Amino acid sequence: MKLKNKYCIIAIILVIIILFSVIISSINFDNKKEKKYNKTKKEKTFDKPCFLPDWKDGEYHDYKATTEKINFFNDKYPDLVEIKSIGRSVLEKNIWSICLTNEKNTDTKYSCLIDGCIHGCEFEAGEACLYLAEYLLINYDTNNTIKNFFNQSKINIIPLLNPDGRDSDSRFNDNGIDLCRNFDVDFGRLRGSAIRLGKILGFIKIPIIRIPFLGYVNNCGKRPLSEPETKALDKMMNDLKDEKFSFYLNCHTAVHNFFGPWSAYKPPFEIPNEKKEIFKTVGNWVEKNTEYENVELSYCASGTAVDWCFYKYDVPSFVFEILSKDYEPWLGGGKHDNLVHWMKTTLPVYIYLIENIESLYNWETPQIEPIMPDGIPPKQL
Repeated sequence: MKLKNKYCIIAIILVIIILFSVIISSINFDNKKEKKYNKTKKEKTFDKPCFLPDWKDGEYHDYKATTEKINFFNDKYPDLVEIKSIGRSVLEKNIWSICLTNEKNTDTKYSCLIDGCIHGCEFEAGEACLYLAEYLLINYDTNNTIKNFFNQSKINIIPLLNPDGRDSDSRFNDNGIDLCRNFDVDFGRLRGSAIRLGKILGFIKIPIIRIPFLGYVNNCGKRPLSEPETKALDKMMNDLKDEKFSFYLNCHTAVHNFFGPWSAYKPPFEIPNEKKEIFKTVGNWVEKNTEYENVELSYCASGTAVDWCFYKYDVPSFVFEILSKDYEPWLGGGKHDNLVHWMKTTLPVYIYLIENIESLYNWETPQIEPIMPDGIPPKQL
């Protein structure tokens, strides 16, 4: 009997030892999984872009400098950059387009279009386009997220849509026309800050007229798409409609906000609720993650490029008003300084839209939260 009890005690001890070993083994295994998981999370943080373009305040790019810079991009990154002229201005300057994509990857890709300086005096709108291009290119080799942008996207950038106006520091093209009133959405409406004049007698330019109680109205041309610059932009949009055209971003200064259609005084139709929700979601993200304000309607402006792109091509289209109101020429500003700061403020907007390019193409709510490099966005001035 005692021997039997002895064996029972030994058996119980063995069972306890085995159970204890299993528990310890399980704990160790869970710890290993946790360590592996934590390691994976840390590796993700290494995907933050490491470099920002080495720009200096005051180094602005006119037409000549812009042409030199995009040719430098093409020479240094021949497999990632394609430059072409989409048309010519009134003074026969090339309107350059940069397409950023991995040309060795021939898969079907999503396309987007970002432009600047449709108003020539709004320098920073064009500078931000160049800054984005350089930022993406210098981080291609070291950043998997940006590498993926090049593999799944065609990022089309037009830095100077109005090269004549940029070189003469004018809002208007060389015919005296406001190009962002020259599109066929509620065209030529006085309450939409536009008047149908064109170039009177073929040589008289009247870019702007001040009307009592209405403020000012801009010369929108005699008819829609009358100008070589707007014709070139519309042709570019039309070409992209067969390339999974996902979004359009029209960059300006300096009202310090972000918005979508409509700007027209009398829009052609009511935006469907599901599309309104997309515009609202994107605008709210911009307001939450940058210093720029999300607004439903910034001002009445009939004949704008953004209204036209949304109306004709059914693409999510946005206006990005860079800088602050202190810089707005019509409000007594018009200065150009703190260039690097303002360039940094634009990156989150660009990266968020490009990161969600597939969702925008499908008119689906953007879900991806982009990772920003250190110091982006910068503190407000």
